[in-house]
Order: sequence, then structure tokens, then C-alpha cells
Amino acid sequence: MGGMTPGTAPWADRPELIALAERLEARFVGGAVRDMLLGLAVADIDLATPLSPEMVIGRVRDSGFKPVPTGIAHGTITAVLPDGPIEVTTLRRDVSTDGRHAVVAFTDDWREDAARRDFTMNALYADPATGELFDYFGGLDDLKAGRVRFIGDPLQRIAEDHLRILRFFRFHARFGDAVDEAGLAACAARANDLMALSRERIAAELLKLLVAARAVPVVALMVEHGIFRAVIPEIDAEGVERLTRLAEREEAAGIAPDAIRRLAALLPPMAAENVGARLKLSNSDRKRLIAATAGPGEEGPRALAYRAGLVSATDRLLLAGESIESIRDWTPPALPLTGGALVERGIGKGPDVARLLRRIETQWIAEGFPDAERVGRIADEAVAQA
Repeated sequence: MGGMTPGTAPWADRPELIALAERLEARFVGGAVRDMLLGLAVADIDLATPLSPEMVIGRVRDSGFKPVPTGIAHGTITAVLPDGPIEVTTLRRDVSTDGRHAVVAFTDDWREDAARRDFTMNALYADPATGELFDYFGGLDDLKAGRVRFIGDPLQRIAEDHLRILRFFRFHARFGDAVDEAGLAACAARANDLMALSRERIAAELLKLLVAARAVPVVALMVEHGIFRAVIPEIDAEGVERLTRLAEREEAAGIAPDAIRRLAALLPPMAAENVGARLKLSNSDRKRLIAATAGPGEEGPRALAYRAGLVSATDRLLLAGESIESIRDWTPPALPLTGGALVERGIGKGPDVARLLRRIETQWIAEGFPDAERVGRIADEAVAQA
């Protein structure tokens, strides 16, 4: 089957991988092929093979590599090569699905394997030796058009895996140009299906979407069609406006998009704690999400960066529409004074030392972090007053 001529293949300089792929009668598949054709960096390389998992294990081992049965129930073996692991999956067809999990059967039919995948641009295969492309559902044309299109009936694809609703929008934010109306209508019609998914899976997809190239218009599209309503109803049109302003500030400041910061923009300030818990974000991400909505404070950007850290200060300043220039290349200093230095000046050990140290630190911050000599004079004055 013909198709676009691939660019420099990401496996071209990996002869051991090509040799293993040929021995497994395998083809490169999915994201690696898609991203290669788009000229993007390829993160993960996956192989599909008509051989059974047991045969894959044997041939990987006979090739001198370690096979790891990472997902053998679904036909996936990880081959540990010197220059990185590769996932090898036996061709499959779905036997039954419930929107979260699938029971599969193995097959030797490439088209049948392609038919169970989500989008046409993810169902492209490439021969390891010749680079010949295999496209069973028009994925090459969709890739050229920037169109994220479900394979077959969108409603059926979504019924098989509800997460495909969010994946549709994430892929559209990354690769899309013109939205596929049939896919959009199906996602809107089945948005309530997202309630059946774990909140961790929802969070993972959402955070990836928020840093994609076209995240802002795609999130606006999702809000317009009620995609978030069942699982994160706090995200509304006002949130989209806040996200739009934040994205403009990030670009103007030359700051890379950040998922947690952008999520904070989408949410009303009082909702950050509840949504962070509902999405089961990590403790650090949850704390950062809540802190991002706290505002920039009144002491100034450097004082904020000193007290809250550079990351949190950047979040809060950008969300508030304030400049980050004064902290862009700045490293918060350490207070050049210790409690021991106050004891040497005659302050008795105990809580008085900590209180006086905090007082000196507050003045040091207010004066713009002067040097140790000035801090010494501040300390002398504070001790005299004490």
C-alpha cells in the first residue's frame, strides 16, 4: 500500500531494532509513524506483529535481548534493547468492551488490528526495512488535512473506550486544523460517559491537552459543547477567558505553557482545592494549584518568589497579569544571618531567637535583600530594641 514518503525514520540509526522487527515479522505502528510523517520528534516506538506473544518472547530472547511480559494478557511484550525498550504487541481484535477495559483476541489480520484503533492517523504502519506505509482507513489524507477522525462509527469507538472523548480533543489541539464534525457531535452526545472513568485518567488527558499548541480554542470548543459538564462543571466560559489571557501573557513573556498553571486559570479560585482532590492530582500539584489562585501579594515579585518559590511566584504573577521580569533570571538568596549570631549578640536561646530572626528577615526582604553587612546592622538595631 503506498502513501506519503516518510522522512528520516526514527529507527534508521538503530540496526538492531530493524533486525529484530524483521525477525518478528513486525511493522512500526501508531504515534511513531504519525510523528515521523509530520517531522516531529518521536518519543516512543511501538511494533505490531502477527506472531503470538509466546513466539515474540522466544524470538526476542533468541535475538539476544530480554523479553518482559509487561502486558501479555493484551499481547504486549517489552523487548529490552541496549538503546532503549520497545513494546511489541500482537495484532488484536476486540471481543468485548465496557468503555474502560477491553477483552481482546489475537489475529493475523493487519486491517482487523487497525480497525480497533481510535483515530485514522494512529492506524498507520511502516515496514521496518523499506519504509513502505500501510494505511487502511485514510489516515494519510487526514494527517495532511489536520483532521482527527475516528475509525468507523465515532459512537462505537467511544463506547469501546470513553477516554477517546478527551483524546479526540487532545489530538485536535495538537494536530488538528479543521474539526471533524461527526467526531465532535459524537463526543458531545456521549460526554456523560466520562463519569465512568477514573479521575486519574481524566486528569492525565486534560493536563496533556492544556499544553498543546491549540489548547485555548479547543478548550473553548469543549466548553461550548458541554464536554466538561459531567466531570468538571467548574470549567466554564469565564474560565476560558482567563485561560486565553494567561496564554497571551505566557507567550508575551516567553514562558512555556504549563498544565497546572493553565488549569488554575480555568477554575474559579475557590474551586481549586476541590477539583485538585477530585482529579487526584499529586500532593505537590494540588498545593501548587491552590497556591496559584492566591494572588500576587503586596510585597512585590521578588518577595513573593523568596517566600513562595520561583515556580509559584511565576504562576501567581502571570495569573494576576503582573510582570515576571524581575524574577526571570533571579535566584532567591538565603538570609545571611543565623539564630546563633543573635545568641552571640546576647539574645537568650529559645523562641525569642526565632521571633527576632523573622522580624529581621521581614525588614531584609522589605529593603530588597541587602548584603550581609547591612543585615548585621539590622540585627544590631533589632537586638538593641529587644
